Order: sequence, then C-alpha cells, then structure tokens
Amino acid sequence: MTSTPRSPTPRDAGRHQRQRHRLRHRHRHAGRITYAVLTLFAAGSLFPLVWTAIAASRNTTRLAQTPPPFWFGSNLPRNLRIAWTDANMGTALFNTVLVAGTVAAGTVLFSTLAGFAFAKLRFRFKNLLLPLVIGTMMVPPQLGVVPLYMLIAELSWTDRLQAVVLPTLVSAFGVFFMRQYLLQALPTELVEAARVDGASSWRVVWHVVFPAARPAMAVLGMLAFVMAWNDFFWPIIALTQNGNPTVQVALTGLGRGYIPDQSVIMAGALLGTLPLLLAFVIFGKHIVGGIMTGAVKG
Repeated sequence: MTSTPRSPTPRDAGRHQRQRHRLRHRHRHAGRITYAVLTLFAAGSLFPLVWTAIAASRNTTRLAQTPPPFWFGSNLPRNLRIAWTDANMGTALFNTVLVAGTVAAGTVLFSTLAGFAFAKLRFRFKNLLLPLVIGTMMVPPQLGVVPLYMLIAELSWTDRLQAVVLPTLVSAFGVFFMRQYLLQALPTELVEAARVDGASSWRVVWHVVFPAARPAMAVLGMLAFVMAWNDFFWPIIALTQNGNPTVQVALTGLGRGYIPDQSVIMAGALLGTLPLLLAFVIFGKHIVGGIMTGAVKG
C-alpha cells in the first residue's frame, strides 16, 4: 500500500526559505580570514603612497633620523610649493596630460583597427605579419634609442612633445590584446551581416567593432595612459627639464645639488601621483566594469 506524499505546510515553506537565505548569504559574504587577508594586502599597497605623503610633510633632517617618522608633519605646504616652483611642475603636468592622453587615444584607435584586421579580415601575408608584430615585443627598447634620436634630431624635434608622442602611438601589445579580445567578443556573422546590408568598412568599424570592443578599449586606454604617464627612459633623452618636460623629467631637477632635499623630492613625487589617483577615482568604476565585462565575454 503506497502512501500519498504529504503536502508542504507553511512551516516547511518557511524553513526552506530560511535555508535558501542562509545559502545566499554564505555565498555573498566572504569569511573573516578573507577580509583579513584583503585588508593586509590593501594596507601594503597603500603604504608607499602614505609614506610618500609623510616624508613630503617632514624635512630632510628628520627623514635621516632613526627611527624614521611614521606620522605627518607640518612642512607639506612648504615642500609642495618648492617642488611646484623648482620643478616647473605646472608645465610638466600639462605636458604629461597632453602626451599621455594623446598616446592613450592613439594606442586604442590604432590597436583596435589592427586587432580587428588580424582577428576578422582576410588579407595577404596575415599569418606572417602577426608573428612579426608580436616579435617586436621581444626587442629591448634600448636598442632603438640611438637611431630614434638621430631621426628626431634630423627632424628638429628635440625637446618637443611630438618626439615622445609619435614613437609610442602604436603598441604591439595593444594590437595583440585587441586581436585576442575581438576573436571572442565579435561574432564573424555580425560583420558579414553588416557587409550584406551594404555597410562600408569604416561604417562596420564605427557601428559594429567599436561597440563590441568598448570594454577592452577602456582597459587598454587605462594601461596606455598609465604607461605614458610613468615613462622616463625615452622622455629624459628627448626632452629637457627647462624646456618641455613631462612629470618624470621635471622630477629629475629636484634631485640635483650637493645634498638633495629628500622631502622636496617626495613632495614632487606626490604631485606627480595625485592626478593618476584622481583619474582612477573618477573612472575606476568604468575601468573595473570594462575588465569584468571583458572577462565574462572572453
């Protein structure tokens, strides 16, 4: 004799609902160990910035003492004013924003176009050109300094901003990065459908490729901007501290002298770092969203 299944009671429904709520709560919130580890890593990441601000608020005599200071002093406004004046920081910040913004925009544009060509188009020598582009990343940049400097000297571009902008407008890493992203994120059928509808190549790029590649373009733009902002090796060769310096070139002027003022150097480094932090605070949500969208599509 078979027994009929018992119909669920309101008490059973409430118990199941509480169990589902506990499971969701368990998956949504990490444990205490996870939060402790994340807090430790966050503190370690913020320590260099905090120490730079502390050192910028002291003087060289106090920084040379043992133990070093671990709290802020009262010399920060004075040191910031000296660094701003001595390093020509106003001109340097304007030049760096111009250079980094132009390099980031050019890298994103040209890398997206080249990445789309390598990912979805068919043309002669495609299988030869892609390894050649990737192979350029294996060449140390120091090997090209002498011929590159001879070229800009021949063009009379020394101590001019185009000397640091044009050589970095295209990145082999950016081409490879966009090519790998568009292989997964952009269906070939979508490009072929646009072709069937009579769209030209530029219209396909504008209305199909750019919307699909927007998350990867945001990430690549952020990386290119930060790399151009922090670039020191080539700008110190092509530019001068008293002419058209970038931030990294301007900071070299603070370390000169018989006894460099370490607190002023730290104040200049703080001035050169704050714009990047401000940009990340403003655009950080979009950058992280682009990374997560790219990860889901990939």
